[in-house]
Amino acid sequence: MTRLDRPESLAKIRDRQTPWDIAVIGGGATGVAVALDAASRGLDVVLLERFDFGSGTSSRSTKLVHGGVRYLKQGNVTLVRDALRERSLLLENAPHLVHDQTFLIPCRNLWQWMFYGIGLKVYDLLATRNRFGRSQRISARRALELSPALRKECLRGAVLYHDGQFDDARLLIDMARAAAQHGATLANHMACTGFIKDDQGLVGGVVATDEESGQRFEIAARSVVNAAGPFCDAVRLLDDAECQPMVAASQGIHLVLPKELYPGETAMIVPKTSDGRVIFFVPWHDHILVGTTDTAIPDAVAEPSPQPQEIQFLLETAAEYLSRPPTIHDVLSIFTGIRPLVKGDKSSRTASLSRDHVIRLSTSKLITITGGKWTTVRKMAEDCVDKAIETGDLSATPCVTESLRMEGADQSSIDQLEQDDPALAQPVHPSLDMRRSQVVWAVRNEMARTVEDVLARRTRTLFLNAQLALDAAPTVAEILSDELGTDSAWRDEQLAAFEAVARHYLPT
Repeated sequence: MTRLDRPESLAKIRDRQTPWDIAVIGGGATGVAVALDAASRGLDVVLLERFDFGSGTSSRSTKLVHGGVRYLKQGNVTLVRDALRERSLLLENAPHLVHDQTFLIPCRNLWQWMFYGIGLKVYDLLATRNRFGRSQRISARRALELSPALRKECLRGAVLYHDGQFDDARLLIDMARAAAQHGATLANHMACTGFIKDDQGLVGGVVATDEESGQRFEIAARSVVNAAGPFCDAVRLLDDAECQPMVAASQGIHLVLPKELYPGETAMIVPKTSDGRVIFFVPWHDHILVGTTDTAIPDAVAEPSPQPQEIQFLLETAAEYLSRPPTIHDVLSIFTGIRPLVKGDKSSRTASLSRDHVIRLSTSKLITITGGKWTTVRKMAEDCVDKAIETGDLSATPCVTESLRMEGADQSSIDQLEQDDPALAQPVHPSLDMRRSQVVWAVRNEMARTVEDVLARRTRTLFLNAQLALDAAPTVAEILSDELGTDSAWRDEQLAAFEAVARHYLPT
């Protein structure tokens, strides 16, 4: 099994004497998928992430691998068909993290029952290479058997359909490890601070700073890909101080509730709320996610906060459908993600434009990819690497990611850690299943460097219960410190930093 080893990655970057084929800026789903695609084609790839892999939008999704029922209603058949195809590929390539999830659409009248039933049959027909279940109309009585927490008054029948569910951050780490296995060099906590340019003003590499040591690197590359998601405009400004914004930021929040408020394994979608949004109720890690919202924000920030009106909207919507209306006191965690919504930009010519993601090439030959969604990230990466090969005049083999399987953490190796040191079998907190061995494993094999890396993404503790994550933080900091060889001052800094982050997840 390939490890993600940060000191080893930094040594490779420091000792490199020739240009990399591709340098990728951004370690979210898009950037890591680009690195994986390129490395599996035989290209030399380096990826730099300012914070941690998936620390932004990519770990804050609704945890769905889906074609997009709402896009079908809009008549966007091409997008839905392509996404459904990618949904099947994800299930085949990461079966340990992606699974079939049944969804229920509550119908208040016969017209809705017929309308959604027909629409979901079209959804089924568009699903090629399908290993997911088929839709069906069911009675109100059957709907209550599947989702006993539903209010009877809101049901005259229901429609069931199937989509995929996954753990976004865990899949991303497995993709990063797969990229490393194919020869990619990845480093988190490495900030891009500028570009190397030749006499013609063409980009020939990246200037980066190690956030831990402050060391500066000049990294030459034949092609440079900006995959910084909501922050892609900040990267573009490093290339061209007069470029026009490409992204309009929007945030969405999710409430995490105890499973008893919505028991059972059937998820639910409210296809049209009071303001026209789509809301999901999704079982996840023995909890329930309720979301999402869509709120325009002036700028993308590293740690967005939920707005009071967003929280109230989700609670009120939940109250319309659940027999026991949730209150803010039921909320265990609130997580907020930022969508990079693409808008027009006259400062760059469009190199590739699809209906769900955009690839643009600046006059300096910086490639920017943004938009899209988790389900289609493999195809996004394929398109982007094709453009990088063309731009950098690179020699590569054809794309192979359609059939490239991911592997999860080796449980036997984690068990071996506990056999070698029985103390590692102890939980990090009495109320958590998370064991000390998982922290050690994350540091040694998955490039976890901070308390947040461990509690937010290598495990999902912060997303599931913010207060328990805060309670477990001192123990996690101690284990991390022992593994990384740091001192008490470092531990205190880590705890203060994590407390600042956790405040954005705590219900108020």
